[in-house]
Amino acid sequence: MTGATGQLGSELKVLSESYSQYKWVFADRTKVSLDNLSVLKNQLEAIRPNFILNCGAYTAVDKAESETELADIVNHLAVKMIAQYANDKQAKLIHISTDYVFDGTSAIALTEEAFTKPINIYGISKRAGELACLAVNPESVIIRTAWVYSNFGNNFVKTMSRLMQERDRLNVVNDQIGSPTYAADLAQAIMTILTHENWQAGIYNFSNEGEISWFDFALAIQEIGQFDCEISGIPSSAYPTPAKRPQYSLLDKSKIKNTYGVVVPDYKESLAVCMKSLLSVT
Repeated sequence: MTGATGQLGSELKVLSESYSQYKWVFADRTKVSLDNLSVLKNQLEAIRPNFILNCGAYTAVDKAESETELADIVNHLAVKMIAQYANDKQAKLIHISTDYVFDGTSAIALTEEAFTKPINIYGISKRAGELACLAVNPESVIIRTAWVYSNFGNNFVKTMSRLMQERDRLNVVNDQIGSPTYAADLAQAIMTILTHENWQAGIYNFSNEGEISWFDFALAIQEIGQFDCEISGIPSSAYPTPAKRPQYSLLDKSKIKNTYGVVVPDYKESLAVCMKSLLSVT
């Protein structure tokens, strides 16, 4: 598994204790160098995996606007090399992608067949990775996800929880619509696919159920945490960032539910689980 120290990788590490039938290799940047193609292939040969969970990525969305080449290497060229290795060695590959492959102009939940048109460098690099992955290894499974948070790393839930305890007022964008993803739920979905008796390659969507804005998400965090803070909704135009964000990127999860029987919890249910854990250690 690549990206072992990221949010999803960390949740998979926790979950791995329930799947002792596998010999797990948790590969961080020192074991698998996604930014160094000249050594990546040798690293894969040294590990010789039967299953590859590619959770590593360049995810600094705004920074990618100025680090175009690095984002492309990690999110596109390294993915192509991993997919080629998996194809050559007949290893099963699950690769994680993003809702940022869409332009955000839809008004209905996006299926896996929806037209892709990324509007920032990060999204462009991730879409290039998807295409390269399927081109060299059609037996790959690609999971698109969105708004990921967990007990690990830096994310919206942890930031909001902290700020709501430090400040009296907060402004949060209210015109970007989607649904968050609790990384622990995504980790379970991955293992459901990996252990399923019938491997069905292709692209799948996964996020928690619900259609909300970041503002709605912040209100849910406030409600669960019982934080005394005034939260106001603002348009994206009032909070400019180097990279554009899709205005609408709600993912339709029908395919992953119907094909693999993946259970998709409601976002508030999963948020409560995560925050209970977070607040117990603060």
